[in-house]
Amino acid sequence: MSCVKEPDIKDILINALAEDIGTRDITTEAIIPSDKFVNAALLAKEDCVICGLGEAMVVFELKDKKIKFTPLVKEGVWVKKGRAIARISGKARSILTAERVALNFLSFLSGIATATREYTEAVKPHKVKIIDTRKTIPGLRILEKYAVRIGGGFNHRLSLDEMVMVKDNHLKAIGGHKKLTKLSRRYKSEIEVEGLAGFEDALKLNPDIIMLDNMSIKNMKKAVSIRNSLSNRPAPKLEASGNITLKNVKKVASCGVDMISVGALTHSVKSVDISLEIL
Repeated sequence: MSCVKEPDIKDILINALAEDIGTRDITTEAIIPSDKFVNAALLAKEDCVICGLGEAMVVFELKDKKIKFTPLVKEGVWVKKGRAIARISGKARSILTAERVALNFLSFLSGIATATREYTEAVKPHKVKIIDTRKTIPGLRILEKYAVRIGGGFNHRLSLDEMVMVKDNHLKAIGGHKKLTKLSRRYKSEIEVEGLAGFEDALKLNPDIIMLDNMSIKNMKKAVSIRNSLSNRPAPKLEASGNITLKNVKKVASCGVDMISVGALTHSVKSVDISLEIL
């Protein structure tokens, strides 16, 4: 269990609004009457998985508690292009001032959820988990990992204190797998390997997980076979990682690994197109 105190998501939204508004929204104040009320809708401009409705609603409420935000779909559903996903009513000034920040979160998180759903669908019928990584935007990790879950994926560690994870640079720093003679049993553990020799060395340390990094399909299948042949001790879970794409993820899943980590879910995700339109 991590001892890291999760950041307050509300603080993230408050800071985003402050960043966007600056001292005041001079355009809206200059041309929109203070007593003007409007109705608006949030529209999906492409097929996508919706994620971030709660965050969008809080952004509008932070700007004006009297804004009425009504979701028209549930978080995590797949919607078609043109679908109205929420209705908003209230003062025009407040809605227009909060619009961009709300859309930024909604579009970004929906992009992550959509990409994750595409990967989870691509590996069917194999029973393998699509998991994320720590390749996230600083300060937004808790939201990004939430979006991965909404998309049907699973979270790897949130922070460094959640598990022992020995990666290639750790091993280079100590002189290789041969120098790694024991693992702490106080924490869950994982070791990264790139070849079958390293895999055999890692097995001797009885980690909970072994990461097969950039392994060929042939070697991954061999690693799975070796792991499955173990009968005298608990067998580690196997995680495939490195250059995983939608084009090859099913082939990787067919090797029999337990998890496939995909950094692209967060580090190079494309925000989906969602717009706010005054009715």
